[in-house]
Amino acid sequence: MRKSAAIVGWAHTAFGKSEAPDVESLIAEVAGAALDHAGVDAADVDAITVGVYNNGFSRQGFEGALVATGLPALGYTPSVHVENACATGSAAIHAALDFVECGRGRIALVVGAEKMTALPIPAVSDILLTACYRNEEAEVEGGFAGIFGRIAQNYFQRYGDHSAELARIAAKNHRNGVENPYAQMRKDLGFDFCNTPSNKNPLVAGPLRRTDCSLVSDGAAALVIADAETAATLQRAIGFRARRQVNDILPLSRRDPTAFEGARRAWAKAREDAGVTLDDLDLVETHDCFTIAEMIEYEAMGLAEPGQGWKVAAEGITEKNGRLPVNPSGGLKAKGHPIGATGVSMHVMAALQLMNEAGGMQIPNSQLAGVFNMGGAAVANYVSILERVK
Repeated sequence: MRKSAAIVGWAHTAFGKSEAPDVESLIAEVAGAALDHAGVDAADVDAITVGVYNNGFSRQGFEGALVATGLPALGYTPSVHVENACATGSAAIHAALDFVECGRGRIALVVGAEKMTALPIPAVSDILLTACYRNEEAEVEGGFAGIFGRIAQNYFQRYGDHSAELARIAAKNHRNGVENPYAQMRKDLGFDFCNTPSNKNPLVAGPLRRTDCSLVSDGAAALVIADAETAATLQRAIGFRARRQVNDILPLSRRDPTAFEGARRAWAKAREDAGVTLDDLDLVETHDCFTIAEMIEYEAMGLAEPGQGWKVAAEGITEKNGRLPVNPSGGLKAKGHPIGATGVSMHVMAALQLMNEAGGMQIPNSQLAGVFNMGGAAVANYVSILERVK
């Protein structure tokens, strides 16, 4: 019989350009802090999963072994490196949950981290293209922004130009990010700035402006996962009402790039497992690597029919005071997107909400939170539905 597991502690660095020299240092900032937050000794940790994308961001691989360089007490604890494109952090969480829920151990430490800013932008862009189908997509002008620029162009050709609604998403997330102490950009840019191409907000790829694109970031986040019996003895517990992963075909040429079908299926299965509808959720943290991604994700999660996601933005449904607040943390757009850390960070943001510890980000009386983290152009799709159980 599968055990249940819960998040019992966490830690999070500020995102942005970090003075930490490498990913090893970023990991060290959060690993011990998460154990302290959980009230757990290193000796009690049964497994470690480390989410780092790397693929050229660092010459140092073998990231699973780096946790113990900062915490020698974990030197003999089984540890593994997990990578699944921009969903690397959620993949590390799932690996830890699998370990605990199958009964192999009681406590697992999850760390997600990335050091991206040490490289010039052209090198960063080339590394990120390892998350696409390079045989067909590597020559797209603008790198991954170019890929999502094409998705936006396809969407606009089919459903009309909705650049203004993309700007509303960007403005919403930047406004929310002001209240996030971990966010890379804590500035309310306003709708007019986000909606108007300019020298400070140029077109980057297709219809996407700079404000439609997430940031190059350094950062780390960590979670402690414990089985239900152990969690009951600790100070806090955030449970998984449901969690699902659904993949989609990697080459965009072999599917409808505007449909995010794998994301739709992951959301549908998670809602079914949890026995909830979207109306039961108090907030969602979703993967807005580009504003067009968040718009299509509205459709994938069931907030709108295909081609109608722009209406969600236009009507303010996902604003902080809307029917379903989306990205009260500021999302990847304002908070930053250090690849390996992102999925872990999203779960920390949701956990803070459910513990009523989110400060200025707080959505009042939050009981259920959804998290959607994706790798590539909606290829690896992870949905969690979280609730406070202690």
